[in-house]
Amino acid sequence: MFNFKDLGIKPKENPFTGKKIDIDDILNEEIIVYDFEIKDSTKKSGTKYLTLQIEIDHKKRVVFTSGKTLMDVIEQIPHDKFPFKTIIRRNDKRLEFT
Repeated sequence: MFNFKDLGIKPKENPFTGKKIDIDDILNEEIIVYDFEIKDSTKKSGTKYLTLQIEIDHKKRVVFTSGKTLMDVIEQIPHDKFPFKTIIRRNDKRLEFT
């Protein structure tokens, strides 16, 4: 019988660190965005969600959102421009980087 450790299987590394924080808790606050990932939602078929690696108050945090405007904009930012400072604001029902 094999020992699991001998199989050489490693879990996928999660590039995002820190506790989850709700998007509403960071609205209108200056944050630093380090990285992002857009994936298909497992909760709502046919939609996507955005994961942001941020820093707020000198702590690394992770934010999840389905904000389409944020996804559209962040995909246009070249990776060599990360990290960047921003404030996320609500404009009517849309979330926007400012």
